Amino acid sequence: MKNFTHALGPPLLAALCLAAGAAGQTGLPSETPAKFTEVTDSFDFSKRDVMIPMRDGMKLHTIILIPKGAHGAPILLTRTPYNASELTAHKHSTRLGPDLQGYDNATDVIVEGGYIRAVQDVRGKHGSEGDYVMTRPLHGPLNPTPVDHATDTYDTIDWLVKNVPESNGRVGILGISYDGFLPLMALVNPHPALKVSVPMNPMVDGWRGDDWFHNGAFRQLGSLDYIYEQEATRASDLKWWTSHYDDYDTYMEAGSAGEVARRHGLEQVGFWRKIVEHPSYDAYWREQAMDRVLAVQPLKVPVMLVDGLWDQEDIYGAIAVYKAIKPKDTDNDKVYLVLGPWFHGQEIGDGSTLGPLHFHSDTAMYFRREILRPFLDQYLKDGAPKADVPPVSAFETGTNRWLRLPAWPDGCGGGCSIRPAPLYLHAGLKLSFVKPEGGGTAYEEYVSDPAKPVPFRARPIGEERRKTWSEWLVDDQREASGRPDVLAFVSDALSAPVKISGQPAVHLVASTSGTDSDWVVKLIDLYPDEVAEQPAMGGYQLMVSADIFRGRYRESLETAKPIEAGKPLEYRFDLPTANHVFLRGHRMMVQIQSSWFPLYDRNPQTFVPNIFWAKPADFQKTVQRVYHAPGEESYLELPVVGP
Repeated sequence: MKNFTHALGPPLLAALCLAAGAAGQTGLPSETPAKFTEVTDSFDFSKRDVMIPMRDGMKLHTIILIPKGAHGAPILLTRTPYNASELTAHKHSTRLGPDLQGYDNATDVIVEGGYIRAVQDVRGKHGSEGDYVMTRPLHGPLNPTPVDHATDTYDTIDWLVKNVPESNGRVGILGISYDGFLPLMALVNPHPALKVSVPMNPMVDGWRGDDWFHNGAFRQLGSLDYIYEQEATRASDLKWWTSHYDDYDTYMEAGSAGEVARRHGLEQVGFWRKIVEHPSYDAYWREQAMDRVLAVQPLKVPVMLVDGLWDQEDIYGAIAVYKAIKPKDTDNDKVYLVLGPWFHGQEIGDGSTLGPLHFHSDTAMYFRREILRPFLDQYLKDGAPKADVPPVSAFETGTNRWLRLPAWPDGCGGGCSIRPAPLYLHAGLKLSFVKPEGGGTAYEEYVSDPAKPVPFRARPIGEERRKTWSEWLVDDQREASGRPDVLAFVSDALSAPVKISGQPAVHLVASTSGTDSDWVVKLIDLYPDEVAEQPAMGGYQLMVSADIFRGRYRESLETAKPIEAGKPLEYRFDLPTANHVFLRGHRMMVQIQSSWFPLYDRNPQTFVPNIFWAKPADFQKTVQRVYHAPGEESYLELPVVGP
């Protein structure tokens, strides 16, 4: 046929086609129907794909999954920028469980509880109408429009209880990360049908310690790529690209975070421009921090905050909100806290291990079955019994057991107290609860070279490392401790266990020969040289709590100032929450360094107005000194639990 039509030539072939058309003959008809109707009689649920109108006329795309035969069932709502259609169809199955199994669904709770599941695209993302703004602030100075996530949640719940006849008119909202930020927003002028909110690993304050910055240091790895993929297109279908197998090389070659962004065209994206414009903790960040927002709101809806002790993305937020709203819980029946030994979002998966750590039980399953499900049932189901859930459920790492506590940070259920115990740095890289008395050198020093920054985990930090991104906070730190630009202070072996509950506070007296500096402080559980039951843990250096502080904000988080070169100055900041027992025979370690790369952008160590645009010549070697002499003691104030 091919040779025959070729021989006819284009003019003759066109004439034959016209003749065929005149004779009533047409091309092949489409085999795709104008509309295909799915046959779902065998499914154990029904699916409704709807557009819910908001008060400003925009419609938000929402998927509603209803168990077959449901009647008088409560609704569990999640609002998300991560594609509602995909989050409700992880596997195309006739059964609801496989469809939901994955982010962001506590599947066993939803399915076994007989809940109606509703997942909605936030405005401006995927199937929803409107404009997208990253973690859109409340109506006010940062948002002149009449709509925000609080109003969108209100309007959504109002529609659901009026248009889903299988429901009992009660709604709970839950979610993880960004989807955990949204249940916090729902607490502002909540709809009367909202009976419970469960923010899990919520994004709360993007400058103090969640996602974008930690104490002023920019988290370039995990932020630049996220912003790019989240905001470049409505469908999040444009993917971040790399130029090296090792991310360390990618970011070193570019120099500054601003240059990495420029090479990807990120200046076209609105949220990136805001980050560059607001490198300090100014009103832009303060006014949208959810702990501050909720601190001035009435407490109307029961809240369960869920925190991961090794959350690699949002380790700050849950505890910050707890501190802000718990004082208003006068009857001790509206604010609950769960502390689990998890990475970001691990509570909806398998919680029996985290990296090399074994907890001897599935801690995440315990949370879902014994804490989350009874809690939701109590508030959402007609006639459900009162849940036997304590105000605080805290997993104690080291001993690996759950504790029922009346408040946080209570170190035990009763009969104990928490005292601030300074853990002092000593000459000779020693560590002790005894205050230095002098003798030996007054300080330890190292050279911080921006050309050779300390990796935040073992290189290469490429594709294989990205697969274990969620576990980096439990990486063995012994490689860092062997570097000449990392100080590692070590205690004697413990003769008795030491338990801490709360946030370690850094009191660091240090100097730099430059005019700016970062300080990374890590509290580490140093395992015995040999561990019989788990040989690979012999000598393991486990970070229990660690963070970074950008020195330019020593005097003011809002106003950056140069550091006086060569002068010992005190730096104070809190580390993330821990609930850990250093066991007998273990040692305590404190590591101090001045870079954590490429997770955080490099400090040029020369003061510049905006580090995003630091030039190659700005990056200079410096001599860093950490002091431990009488009158200039450096220490970590640990929240030690005792009788």
